[in-house]
Amino acid sequence: MLSLPNRWHWFRDRLVSQPEFRRRAAAFPLTRWIARRRARSLFDLVAGFVYSQVLLAAVQLNLFETLAKGPRSIESLASACGIGLDPMRRLLEAGVALELFDSRGPDRYGLGGLGVALVNNPGLTAMIEHHKSLYSDLADPLKILREPSSTALSDYWAYSKHDNPGSLGDQRIGDYSHLMSVSQSLVVDQVLDAYSMRNHRHVMDVGGGQGKFLESVSRRWPNLTLTLFDLPSVVKLQPERACSEYSSRIQRVAGNFLRDPLPSGADLISLVRVLHDHDDASVRTLISSIYAALPSRGTVLIAEPMGGVQDAKRMSDAYFGFYFLAMRQGRLRSQADIIALLADAGFVEIRAIPTHLPLQTSLVVGQRPG
Repeated sequence: MLSLPNRWHWFRDRLVSQPEFRRRAAAFPLTRWIARRRARSLFDLVAGFVYSQVLLAAVQLNLFETLAKGPRSIESLASACGIGLDPMRRLLEAGVALELFDSRGPDRYGLGGLGVALVNNPGLTAMIEHHKSLYSDLADPLKILREPSSTALSDYWAYSKHDNPGSLGDQRIGDYSHLMSVSQSLVVDQVLDAYSMRNHRHVMDVGGGQGKFLESVSRRWPNLTLTLFDLPSVVKLQPERACSEYSSRIQRVAGNFLRDPLPSGADLISLVRVLHDHDDASVRTLISSIYAALPSRGTVLIAEPMGGVQDAKRMSDAYFGFYFLAMRQGRLRSQADIIALLADAGFVEIRAIPTHLPLQTSLVVGQRPG
């Protein structure tokens, strides 16, 4: 016997799946707006790849930074980009439709509402360009669903499942380390606005790459002792700003956090966009190592996008679900999942902390018992 909700869904599905009903619903004044909204949503799903490629082309042509200096004519943009007038017009008009650009008079264009957000945003533009690898894997979605074969993303993020990630070579490690560094700007302020470190004395960022997160910590709380722990091949990749006041304050320690014990001394250990790259067994190993390294009343801070976030189901279940499927490793965990993992390791006073943009990152903190 079907429950009442299931009977309703069964009835709805049979009704809406009939072409004649859809035709009448689109014509009837009281249901027309629903039919049109769903038609737009369905078309957006069909056309989504085209939209993303319009965005990628605009990023590759540096159009957002160019138009940030002021509106330009289509002729000057076409000349600067080495593209014919008609293809440039098609790109710009597509961008107008997607709110990336605005029309500023006959054959002149400026930035649109979404395009402005891409100016001086190297983290986001780096991720947009990185998506070429994801899209190449998704060209045949059934293949990555059915076959446990290698993918472009699994090769790119090979460190996450490699027995000895330090052996991958400087070029491969340098590529993903650079991407993680520049894209860190998407979440750093969200983390530091939500969680104050003024009551801590020593922060260790595990898997901290080139130190972008700790540099931002140093700017806000200059009296903190800072330690970065990452793979030897990552640690030796000195960032361009290595001689800056903020970077020079960071002590860099090399090791593999799945094999080597973490250094002691920090009363706050942070994991920023680390857990979701790894399976549960590796995550349990890492959390146990953090517990062992922390002193009494020491704190662990976990920051990354998490599942189950209100109004972010497309991000968590659709985007990250298939991203990690293509990556062949890792998954997005909910706050409840992470809280349970910390509790199993012995942490107490575990809580989620809200951020301004949970779509980008969420926080969970816990303490080692006193």
